[in-house]
Amino acid sequence: MATGHDGTESVSEFPPTQAAGRGRAWYRGDCHVHSVYSNGGELTPEQLAAGAREAGLDFLATTEHNTSEAHSAWGSHANDLLVILGQEVTTRTGHWLALGIDPGQVIEWRYGLRDDVVDQHLNQVFQAGGLCVAAHPHAPYASGVFMYPYQRFDVVEVWNGLWASGRPWNTDNEAALAEWGRSLAADIQGGRWRPAMGNSDTHLENQIGIPHTVVLAEELSTDAILAGIRAGRSWIAESAAVELSLTVSARDRSAGIGERLKMSEEPAVVRVDVRGVPSGMVSFHTDRGKVYRESLPDHGSGSVEWHTSANESAFVRIEVRHPEGNVAALTNPVILT
Repeated sequence: MATGHDGTESVSEFPPTQAAGRGRAWYRGDCHVHSVYSNGGELTPEQLAAGAREAGLDFLATTEHNTSEAHSAWGSHANDLLVILGQEVTTRTGHWLALGIDPGQVIEWRYGLRDDVVDQHLNQVFQAGGLCVAAHPHAPYASGVFMYPYQRFDVVEVWNGLWASGRPWNTDNEAALAEWGRSLAADIQGGRWRPAMGNSDTHLENQIGIPHTVVLAEELSTDAILAGIRAGRSWIAESAAVELSLTVSARDRSAGIGERLKMSEEPAVVRVDVRGVPSGMVSFHTDRGKVYRESLPDHGSGSVEWHTSANESAFVRIEVRHPEGNVAALTNPVILT
C-alpha cells in the first residue's frame, strides 16, 4: 500500500499499455494533464479519470512537472481509459512533454538553451519509444516561452487550454498556430514536418479535454496512439461536441488527415464535414496561405468542398472557427504530391 497526495491509501501499480478500444478508429485524448502530484494541480488521478470519461475522452497522458511519482497511482483508475505515462519537462527556456516514457522514468529538466544538452534528453525519450512535444510555445511567462529549435521535436502543441484564461482560445495560441502554419510548406518540402496537437494542460476542475486531440489509431494502445500522433493522423477539437472529417479525392484515389495523395495534374476535391459549430467558418489553408472559406449553417452541421491540384497546393489543412473568431477545430494537413 502507498499513501497518495490526497492522503488516502491506494495500491501502487502502473496502468496497462492497452485498453479496450474499437479497433482502427478515431480516439479522443488529452496529452497534457496534471494532478495533485504537480504544483498547482488540485485533482486526484481518480477525479481526472472521471473527468476524462465525462468529457468523452478515450485516453489521457499523465504529465506531472519533473516527476514520475504519479505513474504508479494510475493503475486502478485506468480500466477502459488508456493512460499514457509521461512528464512535463520544465526547463529554464521552455517546457516540453515526454510522452510514452518507461514506468518511473524521469527526464532531466535543470538546463536551458545555452547549456546545449536538450538533445541528449530528447534521445532518452526516443530510446524508450516515446514522443517529444514542444509545449505551449508562447506561454505568457518567462520560462514557458519555447526557445529551442523545433527540429528535434516530434510535435508542436499549438493549442493549450490552461493559458487561455478561462477561454478556449487566446492570442498565445493564435501566435503558436501561425508560427506552425508558416513552417509547414518548408518542412513538407524538406521531407519532415511536425504535426500540431492540442491539450488542456489541466490543473483544476472542468479543464480536462478543452481542447484535446483526435487520433486515428489501429487500436487503443500507447504505441498505436503515439504512432498516430507522430504521423499527423490527427486533428484538434475544443470539445467532444465538435466532429470533423477531411478527405481529398482525385479520380479513384483519396487521402485523409496526415496522409499523402499521389496525383498528377488532375483536379482534386477537398471535402470537409463538420458538426457542432453553429454559424462557424471553415477555412482552407495551403502553402499559399488561406485560400478559401465558407460559413456553416446556424445549426452547426454542414459540408464544404473546394477544388485544387498538386500544382496549386502542396498540402491542405482546415481551421473551423466560431463567429467571434475563436478556433473550434483545426487539422493537420493532407499532403498532395
